[in-house]
Amino acid sequence: MTALPPDSVVYRHLWSTPELRALFDDEGRTQRWLDVLAALAEAQAGLGVVPAEAAAAIRAHADVGLLDLEQVAAGTRATGHSTLGLIRCLRELLPAEAAEWVYYGATVQDVTDTWFALVMRDVLDVVERDVTRCRAAALDLARRHRGTVMSGRTHGQPGLPVTFGYKAAVWAAELGRHLERVAQARPRLEVVQLGGALGTLEFWGDDALPLLDAFAARLGLGVPELPWITARDRVAEFATLLALVTGTLSKIGNEIFELQRPELGEVAEPFTPGQVGSITMPHKRNPELAEHLDTLGRVVRANAGTALEGMVALHERDGRGWKAEWLVLPESSLLTGAALGFAAKLLEGLQVDGARMRANLDAQRGYPMSEPVMRRLADRVGKHVAHETVYAATMKGVERGVDLRTALTDAGIVGPGGLSADELDAALDPVNALGAATAFVDRVLAGGGPAGTA
Repeated sequence: MTALPPDSVVYRHLWSTPELRALFDDEGRTQRWLDVLAALAEAQAGLGVVPAEAAAAIRAHADVGLLDLEQVAAGTRATGHSTLGLIRCLRELLPAEAAEWVYYGATVQDVTDTWFALVMRDVLDVVERDVTRCRAAALDLARRHRGTVMSGRTHGQPGLPVTFGYKAAVWAAELGRHLERVAQARPRLEVVQLGGALGTLEFWGDDALPLLDAFAARLGLGVPELPWITARDRVAEFATLLALVTGTLSKIGNEIFELQRPELGEVAEPFTPGQVGSITMPHKRNPELAEHLDTLGRVVRANAGTALEGMVALHERDGRGWKAEWLVLPESSLLTGAALGFAAKLLEGLQVDGARMRANLDAQRGYPMSEPVMRRLADRVGKHVAHETVYAATMKGVERGVDLRTALTDAGIVGPGGLSADELDAALDPVNALGAATAFVDRVLAGGGPAGTA
């Protein structure tokens, strides 16, 4: 039995992925800790700190399959120490001459924070891959619907027309910036932790700094400028980066959630035969993918707050925020992986109804074109007078239930001293009101522009 959805046989597909669960379950985590201990022994052996034979024995026995995890758990509970149960079980496997060299001079945080660095690297690999996939799907939507006219909306109300391609290009550009953030963050996040008791590496004397370099090299990680025992900005940055990524996915999900309401019916997420929306209302096709993106993103954003709290650490070691990271770093990683998978499925299978988009725009009886009308009238009477004039005409027209053309004509805006019939026709054509929307789509599709890559 399990208490948490990411581990549930029934529900884990909604909250995690097999790939990421393998990083954070007991077997995956313990194996990584053993890898860290073996790399430390080998780095020490290279400097003559630890006998080479002992390091080789530690490496040979650094296999989670050789351990009884129930025994490790019992030792952890009995000692009240995070890693001593593991160390004692490993030492029991080793020859006597090697057992004394396990964990030589290191602390629990050296092991677990280095594990943090390794899993942050692995999770960022997944994020980079799957954000790229989501971005490619958004770019494809932008390309296919570059000129698909739809109602733009501000404060939930119809505004000027845009194209669906423009909306998708906004998504793609935002996802592209997350790829930039991942690349920029890697050198800061993917660094070892080796500090000893207080971060001064005192235990190893003159071998301290060479050992730090050798340890990092064996794990394929970078070397920090100094140990980060209480400098928790790296974990906070990682958690915030995941919150940013899932924030974008939540936004995409929410927009699709709204646009596929039957009252709008402009898009629809992919539907699998046999999928049931309601146990009581058989007709329902609920927006499961779009809705769940927001659910996942809310938890990841909340976890980022906990990680940020960990930055307020005390003196040279403080277990309070650090132990909270043990909870939020795995959970945020699992939820982000799940969200990226759902988002890719949603974007790649999204059904777009361009005819419905245009029909919804036309159903507004021309009122979304009030700004183009005002802009043309401004050339004659000034912008503010034009606004006041068009405002008065539109408010009366809405109250009377007539279309914009009728409202403007009845207000005397069309005719001598105002706009000609041809000018009004041009102002009321949604295609003429797209501004630079399609040009922006083209810039994102081209991969750049003054603001950087898409």
